[in-house]
Amino acid sequence: MFAMTLLKFAAVPFAAGMAAAGLGFLFLWPKSAREAVVRFACSLTASAVAGPCLAVAVYCWWPSLFSSSGKLAILAGGPPELGVLLVAAPFLVLAGLPAWWLLGAVLLWLERRRSKDIAEMAQDAAEAVRQVRKTW
Repeated sequence: MFAMTLLKFAAVPFAAGMAAAGLGFLFLWPKSAREAVVRFACSLTASAVAGPCLAVAVYCWWPSLFSSSGKLAILAGGPPELGVLLVAAPFLVLAGLPAWWLLGAVLLWLERRRSKDIAEMAQDAAEAVRQVRKTW
């Protein structure tokens, strides 16, 4: 029973990560099989980690959306959890979409600072934050 419940909890973020990776591939096709695997892994990880956090944030902001979806699922003959899952799933996908681009940006930033030590990188990051603050 426990294994089945664990499988259900793992299947939803996995499916959402696959959907996010698929959408990412539609926008920019991977250049190699290695890039495809890394992008897929990034999307899965972001969906599994950030997706539930995003869904909880939306629940805190708009709880009636989740309660009404549970009621709608009951009217359709299903369990209320199904309605909540159907509302939360798009947030899991949305959380996985920017993962590849964020990872790419971080790796590019690190690549440009390859010859620097950690203190110099921290100084560069602080300077970048100061520049962003000036524009606000």
